[in-house]
Amino acid sequence: MTSYLQIENLTKSYGDRMLFADVTFGINEGDKIGLIAKNGMGKTTLLRCIAGMESYDSGAVVFRSDIKVGFLEQLPQLDGSLSVLDTCLADSGKTVDAIKAYEAAVATGNADAIAAAGEQMDATGGWDYEDRLKQMLSQLGITDTTQKVAELSGGQKKRVALAKIILDEPDLILLDEPTNHLDIETIEWLENYLSRSRVTLLMVTHDRYFLDRVCDKIIEIDRSSIFCYEGNYNNYLRRRRERIEAMTAELAKVKNTLRREQEWMNRQPQARAGKAKFRIDAYHDLKRRAAIDLRERNVELGVKSSYIGSKIFEASHISKRFGEKTILNDFNYVFSRYEKVGIIGKNGVGKSTFIKMLIGAEPTDSGTWEIGETVKFGYYNQDGMSFDPSKKVIDAITELAEDIVLNDGAQRLSPSQFLQKFLFTPADQQKLIAKLSGGERSRLYLASVLMQSPNFLILDEPTNDLDIVTLGLLEEYLADFKGCLIVITHDRYFLDNIVDHLFVLEGDGVVKDFPGNYTEYHQWKEEIEEQQKREAEARKTNEKPAQANKPVNRKPEKLTFKEKKEFEALTAEIDELNAEREALENEFNSGEAVADIEAKSKRYTVVKDLLDEKEMRWLELSEKS
Repeated sequence: MTSYLQIENLTKSYGDRMLFADVTFGINEGDKIGLIAKNGMGKTTLLRCIAGMESYDSGAVVFRSDIKVGFLEQLPQLDGSLSVLDTCLADSGKTVDAIKAYEAAVATGNADAIAAAGEQMDATGGWDYEDRLKQMLSQLGITDTTQKVAELSGGQKKRVALAKIILDEPDLILLDEPTNHLDIETIEWLENYLSRSRVTLLMVTHDRYFLDRVCDKIIEIDRSSIFCYEGNYNNYLRRRRERIEAMTAELAKVKNTLRREQEWMNRQPQARAGKAKFRIDAYHDLKRRAAIDLRERNVELGVKSSYIGSKIFEASHISKRFGEKTILNDFNYVFSRYEKVGIIGKNGVGKSTFIKMLIGAEPTDSGTWEIGETVKFGYYNQDGMSFDPSKKVIDAITELAEDIVLNDGAQRLSPSQFLQKFLFTPADQQKLIAKLSGGERSRLYLASVLMQSPNFLILDEPTNDLDIVTLGLLEEYLADFKGCLIVITHDRYFLDNIVDHLFVLEGDGVVKDFPGNYTEYHQWKEEIEEQQKREAEARKTNEKPAQANKPVNRKPEKLTFKEKKEFEALTAEIDELNAEREALENEFNSGEAVADIEAKSKRYTVVKDLLDEKEMRWLELSEKS
């Protein structure tokens, strides 16, 4: 088990605010680790410290000497003047230099230069690399490699940066919110790629399905410390619950003991003059341990919607185009009371335009929206807040309302009281909006939307910057929300928990109304695709000449005598190699010092490669037996 990275006693703070202290953990070859914490606890900062992009107060980050590391930032910083292809080929190297030279030669049209550059492409494997690059970009939805990066959307820039990192083939990849700004189709492609790949990962993501299907270990930052859990996200939830229960029980014992010791300490000094000093020291240790606060500070979304009547909205013959691109084509729909619908589709298909037309922020080409008189929209825009960044948090909310009336007048709160429900302490409320983290901005924006007590929520990508805990609370709130909801999100877990049905924007103005959640839609889509595949194969078979349908009498291929002997030997060898691998893993995981660690690590790699090779050959031979 080869060690790629070792973190030793890493500590980072901002002023008097401690993010993490004395953090120690390691990353071994093949690990796929998810990093989890509430917003503001230091997930991104830890990644940036590891990547060398931010300093830390103390500790050490030690990489294996020959390791190659790739880092995907939450908002990739790319040179806008370069094309997509040039961005992906920005790093120097023989293969990349050959591709650049060939592209430059083709641009000149000089036959001799093209021929010479072609020879270099042959020598360095450039043809294969360029094909892989263009295929990778195509799979990520980038088809025009000559387009300038400055012309790309945030999601497209993320895809280009992702393609570049994957093609660079680093030993260790650090990913900060890799699913943000990607559509569901691309997320599922990335999920399948990473789960099947042998790449080593450390990533921050709030996508719970992504965590569950890719990661084999979870690291949580909680109260400035870290806790490591083997297994995927579902296993983490169970193990974390057990940890909190055990800590709560231990804390109760400590407080009981502290009460007894407190009585002893409260007696007259002479009563304990002859007592052992260790008991006094133990008392102070108990006092420190009892001061730990295990209470979870969570967002309180107890805001009820205002009354909504039976008429919500009716869409009549809505059409919308941008040049040659059709967003909606004669769309008709009557929205019902308490209906909750999710909108999905590829990036650029018009999801955000759909809801902007509904609320009147974007004109239609034709058709009408008839909105009920009692409908009160609450719109969460994926572009974020329109607050002045130079204002303080408390001032921004106070400008919206000095007296916040909730739940049809049943509750009245000051702006400060309301902000505390969204985890903004009095000190946090004095922060400038420009200084807020992405998660804090999202919470503030959500607060500004809900303080109006809307009865029809329209949420455009609400999950991008919210932590997993807040997402769970938002899901619970929306499940019980006595109003209407339209949500655009790439978070499949969120869709599964919230919506009654889906509007699937398929492109060219087509909107499919699917009666179910995302997982049900995905299963239905796979069944349809499988059926279409079978029908295509059946048509292909029927189109063959009649003689091609006649059965061919062939004897099944059997093992030769030599292959039988090889098959028997392989079985024994695989058993021996499995036993050796297991013994090495047990020794590595024992927690004790391992003698000859370097030699054993190399042997472990050799054993794994041999197993892969021999198991593949065993499968080939087993098909003949």
